Amino acid sequence: MAKEQGEKVVATNRRARHDYLIEDTYEAGIVLSGTEVKSLRQGRASLVDGYAFVDAGEAWLDAVHIPEYTEGTWNNHAPRRKRKLLLHKQEIVKISHKTQAGGYTIVPLKIYFTDGRAKVEIAVAKGKREYDKRQTLRERTATREAQAAISARKHLGE
Repeated sequence: MAKEQGEKVVATNRRARHDYLIEDTYEAGIVLSGTEVKSLRQGRASLVDGYAFVDAGEAWLDAVHIPEYTEGTWNNHAPRRKRKLLLHKQEIVKISHKTQAGGYTIVPLKIYFTDGRAKVEIAVAKGKREYDKRQTLRERTATREAQAAISARKHLGE
Protein backbone atom coordinates (compact mmCIF):
# COMPACT_ATOMS: atom_id res chain seq x y z
CA MET A 1 0.00 0.00 0.00
CA ALA A 2 1.42 3.38 -1.01
CA LYS A 3 2.05 5.97 1.68
CA GLU A 4 -0.13 9.07 1.54
CA GLN A 5 1.47 12.14 0.00
CA GLY A 6 0.80 15.83 0.53
CA GLU A 7 -1.55 17.62 2.87
CA LYS A 8 -5.25 16.88 3.43
CA VAL A 9 -7.07 19.49 5.53
CA VAL A 10 -9.74 18.02 7.82
CA ALA A 11 -11.03 21.09 9.68
CA THR A 12 -10.21 24.80 9.88
CA ASN A 13 -11.05 27.40 12.48
CA ARG A 14 -11.99 30.41 10.35
CA ARG A 15 -13.39 32.22 13.37
CA ALA A 16 -9.94 32.31 15.03
CA ARG A 17 -8.49 34.71 12.46
CA HIS A 18 -11.48 36.99 12.97
CA ASP A 19 -11.41 36.97 16.78
CA TYR A 20 -7.65 36.90 17.39
CA LEU A 21 -4.48 38.63 16.24
CA ILE A 22 -2.24 35.70 15.26
CA GLU A 23 1.38 36.17 16.38
CA ASP A 24 3.20 32.82 16.02
CA THR A 25 2.07 29.55 14.48
CA TYR A 26 3.37 26.06 15.25
CA GLU A 27 2.78 22.64 13.75
CA ALA A 28 2.19 19.97 16.37
CA GLY A 29 1.46 16.28 16.26
CA ILE A 30 -1.56 14.95 18.17
CA VAL A 31 -1.78 11.80 20.29
CA LEU A 32 -4.95 10.09 19.04
CA SER A 33 -6.68 6.76 19.49
CA GLY A 34 -7.49 4.53 16.51
CA THR A 35 -11.14 5.50 16.18
CA GLU A 36 -10.24 9.19 16.35
CA VAL A 37 -7.90 8.79 13.37
CA LYS A 38 -10.58 6.96 11.42
CA SER A 39 -13.12 9.67 12.20
CA LEU A 40 -10.65 12.36 11.09
CA ARG A 41 -9.96 10.49 7.85
CA GLN A 42 -13.70 10.75 7.15
CA GLY A 43 -13.27 14.53 7.43
CA ARG A 44 -15.22 14.94 10.65
CA ALA A 45 -13.94 17.41 13.26
CA SER A 46 -14.80 20.80 14.72
CA LEU A 47 -12.39 23.36 16.15
CA VAL A 48 -15.02 25.91 17.14
CA ASP A 49 -14.57 25.88 20.93
CA GLY A 50 -11.08 24.41 20.92
CA TYR A 51 -8.11 25.80 22.80
CA ALA A 52 -4.70 24.62 23.92
CA PHE A 53 -2.75 25.08 27.13
CA VAL A 54 0.58 24.16 28.69
CA ASP A 55 0.53 22.17 31.92
CA ALA A 56 3.60 20.79 33.70
CA GLY A 57 5.79 21.12 30.61
CA GLU A 58 3.33 19.38 28.29
CA ALA A 59 1.04 20.94 25.70
CA TRP A 60 -2.62 19.85 25.59
CA LEU A 61 -5.48 20.42 23.16
CA ASP A 62 -8.91 20.63 24.77
CA ALA A 63 -12.57 21.00 23.70
CA VAL A 64 -11.93 19.99 20.09
CA HIS A 65 -14.85 17.88 18.89
CA ILE A 66 -13.95 14.72 16.97
CA PRO A 67 -17.21 12.75 16.68
CA GLU A 68 -17.36 9.05 17.42
CA TYR A 69 -16.43 6.73 14.56
CA THR A 70 -19.67 5.39 13.07
CA GLU A 71 -18.28 1.87 12.56
CA GLY A 72 -16.72 1.80 16.04
CA THR A 73 -17.76 -0.56 18.82
CA TRP A 74 -17.91 -0.21 22.59
CA ASN A 75 -14.29 1.03 22.64
CA ASN A 76 -15.08 4.28 20.78
CA HIS A 77 -13.41 7.47 22.02
CA ALA A 78 -14.99 10.37 23.91
CA PRO A 79 -15.77 13.18 21.41
CA ARG A 80 -14.42 16.06 23.56
CA ARG A 81 -11.39 14.93 25.51
CA LYS A 82 -7.98 16.36 26.28
CA ARG A 83 -5.42 15.36 23.66
CA LYS A 84 -1.68 15.66 24.10
CA LEU A 85 0.22 17.79 21.58
CA LEU A 86 3.66 16.75 20.39
CA LEU A 87 6.01 19.74 20.27
CA HIS A 88 9.72 20.30 20.85
CA LYS A 89 10.64 21.29 24.39
CA GLN A 90 11.94 24.70 23.25
CA GLU A 91 8.63 25.43 21.52
CA ILE A 92 6.65 24.48 24.62
CA VAL A 93 8.82 26.75 26.77
CA LYS A 94 8.45 29.65 24.32
CA ILE A 95 4.67 29.22 24.16
CA SER A 96 4.43 28.88 27.92
CA HIS A 97 6.36 32.11 28.54
CA LYS A 98 4.16 34.03 26.10
CA THR A 99 0.89 32.84 27.64
CA GLN A 100 2.08 33.39 31.22
CA ALA A 101 3.06 36.98 30.37
CA GLY A 102 -0.65 37.66 29.93
CA GLY A 103 -3.04 38.59 27.19
CA TYR A 104 -2.12 35.63 24.98
CA THR A 105 -3.91 32.36 24.35
CA ILE A 106 -3.23 29.26 22.25
CA VAL A 107 -5.79 28.64 19.52
CA PRO A 108 -5.99 25.71 17.07
CA LEU A 109 -6.20 26.94 13.47
CA LYS A 110 -6.55 23.69 11.51
CA ILE A 111 -6.31 19.91 11.73
CA TYR A 112 -4.79 18.14 8.75
CA PHE A 113 -2.88 15.09 7.59
CA THR A 114 0.69 15.51 6.32
CA ASP A 115 2.05 12.38 4.66
CA GLY A 116 -0.44 10.25 6.59
CA ARG A 117 0.22 11.78 10.03
CA ALA A 118 -2.37 13.86 11.90
CA LYS A 119 -1.16 17.36 12.70
CA VAL A 120 -2.69 20.47 14.22
CA GLU A 121 -1.62 24.04 13.49
CA ILE A 122 -1.76 26.08 16.68
CA ALA A 123 -1.22 29.80 17.10
CA VAL A 124 -0.22 32.04 19.96
CA ALA A 125 -2.77 34.81 19.62
CA LYS A 126 -4.03 37.93 21.32
CA GLY A 127 -7.77 38.66 21.47
CA LYS A 128 -9.04 41.46 19.22
CA ARG A 129 -11.19 44.26 20.52
CA GLU A 130 -14.52 45.00 18.84
CA TYR A 131 -13.14 48.05 17.01
CA ASP A 132 -10.21 45.97 15.70
CA LYS A 133 -12.69 43.51 14.18
CA ARG A 134 -14.60 46.34 12.51
CA GLN A 135 -11.36 47.81 11.16
CA THR A 136 -10.38 44.45 9.68
CA LEU A 137 -13.77 44.09 7.99
CA ARG A 138 -13.53 47.64 6.64
CA GLU A 139 -10.08 46.96 5.14
CA ARG A 140 -11.25 43.69 3.59
CA THR A 141 -14.27 45.39 2.00
CA ALA A 142 -12.11 48.22 0.64
CA THR A 143 -9.63 45.82 -1.00
CA ARG A 144 -12.49 43.73 -2.43
CA GLU A 145 -14.08 46.83 -3.98
CA ALA A 146 -10.72 47.98 -5.38
CA GLN A 147 -10.13 44.58 -6.98
CA ALA A 148 -13.64 44.62 -8.45
CA ALA A 149 -13.03 48.06 -9.95
CA ILE A 150 -9.71 46.96 -11.46
CA SER A 151 -11.21 43.81 -12.97
CA ALA A 152 -14.22 45.76 -14.32
CA ARG A 153 -11.86 48.18 -15.98
CA LYS A 154 -9.89 45.35 -17.58
CA HIS A 155 -13.09 43.83 -18.96
CA LEU A 156 -14.10 47.15 -20.55
CA GLY A 157 -10.77 47.30 -22.36
CA GLU A 158 -9.57 50.59 -20.95
